[in-house]
Amino acid sequence: MDADIIVIGASPAGVMAARNASAQGCKVILLDKKVDVGVPTHPANTFFKGMFNRTGEEVDQSYVIKNLKGAYIIAPSGKNVIFEGDAYFLDRKKFDEFYVKQAKDAGADVRFGIEVLNVLRTDDGFIVSTSKGKIKCKLVIVSDGINSRIAALLGMKPIKHNQDIAWSLEAEIEAEGIGEPDYFEYYVGNHAPGWKSTYSPCGGNRATLGMYVRRHGTDVSDFFDAWLEKFKELKGLDDVKIISKSTGGDPIVAIPGDLVADGVMIVGGSAAQSGIGYGMHAGQMCGDVAADAISKDNTSKKFLSEYRKRWNTAYRAEYYLGRFAMEALRKMTDKEIDGMMEVFEGEDLKVLSGSPFNQALQVSRMILKNNPSSILSYRAIFRNK
Repeated sequence: MDADIIVIGASPAGVMAARNASAQGCKVILLDKKVDVGVPTHPANTFFKGMFNRTGEEVDQSYVIKNLKGAYIIAPSGKNVIFEGDAYFLDRKKFDEFYVKQAKDAGADVRFGIEVLNVLRTDDGFIVSTSKGKIKCKLVIVSDGINSRIAALLGMKPIKHNQDIAWSLEAEIEAEGIGEPDYFEYYVGNHAPGWKSTYSPCGGNRATLGMYVRRHGTDVSDFFDAWLEKFKELKGLDDVKIISKSTGGDPIVAIPGDLVADGVMIVGGSAAQSGIGYGMHAGQMCGDVAADAISKDNTSKKFLSEYRKRWNTAYRAEYYLGRFAMEALRKMTDKEIDGMMEVFEGEDLKVLSGSPFNQALQVSRMILKNNPSSILSYRAIFRNK
């Protein structure tokens, strides 16, 4: 064998899997088709500390461009709710470099500029065919993105609801003072079907605008163009310069499907594990279980299912509750969204605590106390839309 484990894709999840498995004595090769770390850069460049805390990692200011105080959720009417909490706008290239270095320091052999062409099973493991030759290993971890070609080649369906990937377009913009505010702004409503449009200040005269849309195809440029004009009107701007644009997808409500097979584990966006922090935590779980499998010489699906069990314990309820809420949002009218937003105006949402189920109960009590009739808007979930 050339390696115990080959990780395909240097996403945050893949890098964590490689780091944790290497730290426990496994011989790991991490392959990525990018020419170098963060080239080209990834559009996902923000996170909230509360979510990142799940990884157990400390935020390092070396990769932070701007520290923020939270986010406003803004309804079509302009009514809004504020979520207080430490948040960060990242230099994504520096962020990726920071954790790739950790993987290397743990002993992982990290190789960029190598594309994986195929993965073939053998009697004792796998042959991974790449643009630079063939590599043999005992176990494969797949982390090659939401349109995982490798998962498909292996006959696995790691995303349950592919139709619900939120396709996105994000642009870096320039305008006088546009990067100075200390809060993200997320706008929900029918202008962004199924999810949101975003405004993320990153200091000085720079910010990013984003559009995330579900069930309207992969090209959301028309939605973005309309959002840009609306944003200029909201902020009283005559001119906004677009510096760059990037496209991608967010599997926020797509729900993980097949995460393991004999000798195979899937992690990160490839497995609908949305968000930098949540993806990294899943990668840690994946790497730990993979290392245990190698040490015990047991890479069966049954043994590797421990990874699925750990993910279920940490996130299953949260993801399914999120899917329910997001599906209701997708089907609501703007008027219904405005009504729901009124429930939370003036409430201190920092008090929500406990498990996702307990948080849902707290939200339900809040709705019943402030505006019981607004809960009827959740009937939207049953609409055929």
